[in-house]
Amino acid sequence: MGTQLLLQFTLALTMIIVAAKAGGYLSTRLGQPAVLGELLIGVVLGPTVLDMIHWPLLGGGHLEEVFRLLAHLGVLLLMFIAGLEVELESMFETGRPAILAGLLGVITPVGLGTLAVLPFGFGVPEALAMGLVLAATSVSISAQTLMELGVLRSRVGMTLLGAAVVDDVLAILLFSIFTALVLGGGGGVLAVIWVLVKMIAFLGLATALGIWGLFRLGAVVDRLPISEGLMALAFVIALLYAWAAEALGGMAAVTGSFLAGLLLARTPLRRSIDEGMHTLAYTWLVPVFFVSIGLGVNARGLEIEDLFLALTVLVVALVSKVLGAGLGARLGGFSLREASQLGVGMVSRGEVGLIIATTLMDDGIMDDRGFAMVVLMVLVTTLLTPIMLRAMFSTARPRFQPEES
Repeated sequence: MGTQLLLQFTLALTMIIVAAKAGGYLSTRLGQPAVLGELLIGVVLGPTVLDMIHWPLLGGGHLEEVFRLLAHLGVLLLMFIAGLEVELESMFETGRPAILAGLLGVITPVGLGTLAVLPFGFGVPEALAMGLVLAATSVSISAQTLMELGVLRSRVGMTLLGAAVVDDVLAILLFSIFTALVLGGGGGVLAVIWVLVKMIAFLGLATALGIWGLFRLGAVVDRLPISEGLMALAFVIALLYAWAAEALGGMAAVTGSFLAGLLLARTPLRRSIDEGMHTLAYTWLVPVFFVSIGLGVNARGLEIEDLFLALTVLVVALVSKVLGAGLGARLGGFSLREASQLGVGMVSRGEVGLIIATTLMDDGIMDDRGFAMVVLMVLVTTLLTPIMLRAMFSTARPRFQPEES
């Protein structure tokens, strides 16, 4: 039985990785990010079309839990890498417009998203969950488009990158507070205070240990005659921080792995860790995560009335980012055109939103219906953002920062 299960797992994993890489390749050839192709491949392989995981050849569904665990591991590594790539210094360099755009670019989607889905029978926690998912921006597609247009180094481009950092950090923080309070079991004001105390204590202790200990520990391990000792240490730290965030801090595990990456990003070991972790994660675990999202979506189960809900979610996703981030940039001193360009650049959703939705679904806060809406919203906003950006920059160019000498 064990050998048969191993053979089924090996075949299924091979099929998923090959399909993910093929989908990612085709997507990039069409000028879209690889993640879009991986998501679409997952939808095709899932119950919407082929229902691959339930084929008798692959055990008829016995591997479902195995791939769910692998997907969770991929999520933790993905958030760890996201933390490694965040440069807080760049955020502060872009100044007030980036901070305001990031803040309002999170607050507005949370508020509008929550209000928009309440009439569709969502409870308050479920509606807030949808709002949180709408808050998370994926700026990679926008950055690539601006690079192709030759305006990434413009004031709009650099501020967009800074605003995306604020957006990600705030979205993860709000998500952690939400899950801690909703899953904490209630208990009134004292329970809320206790949740906040645990979160603050964890963040403070974890940050202090990271600042004072991680670099020293990494430097020592890097000098030891251990095969890939530094990579093993980084992997262990990501997992340990993820465990501690949820078990001790009452926060989401992804917040812990994100924090671990954020702390290691401030050490001279960052480049070595980043390269090794990219190889480890993007070879198989991250593709498994994105494909597994599609495997969990069953569009056949959507009713006709859900189409209006999907349209509502999509419109709110588009309008809330342009309005919120654009207003923040305008308050920060941008012209109306520049603010509109930045707002459009913040529209696309991606990895962070999918991670939040997956976690909420596993915790029972978001149902299959809401999860399907999220995946559809991510796919459509990812497709529309480059088109809208090209249109916004076609008639006028923003002001450029002077080139460094």
